[in-house]
Amino acid sequence: QVQLEESGGGLVQAGGSLRLSCAASGRTFSRYVMGWFRQAPGKEREFVASIRWSSSPTYYVDSVKGRFIMSRDIAKSTVYLQMNSLKPEDTAVYYCAATDKSTSLVLADFIMDYWGKGTLVTVSS
Repeated sequence: QVQLEESGGGLVQAGGSLRLSCAASGRTFSRYVMGWFRQAPGKEREFVASIRWSSSPTYYVDSVKGRFIMSRDIAKSTVYLQMNSLKPEDTAVYYCAATDKSTSLVLADFIMDYWGKGTLVTVSS
């Protein structure tokens, strides 16, 4: 049974940092693209960042580029999202997701195969 479990969310002041983790289990993810999505209150879920499990190329949406860094630790079967210079508009539930259906690092939620339950990030002004 595939499981993606996020952790690391919390309350932080604007300008601060948080690191989210996503522990993956239940299968081999070497062919998968891992993504982070977020859903702010009253808004649709949006794609944030991605990484190919087998290699290190990453992709970031413009709103987080230069502030967020996605990485993976193959030995720990875990992906991370280092979030720096946080802004109140980054407040959202952050979800980890995985797919083996995408040849692109630009992801959409409808193609993702597996999802975590999410972790809440709140950035106060």
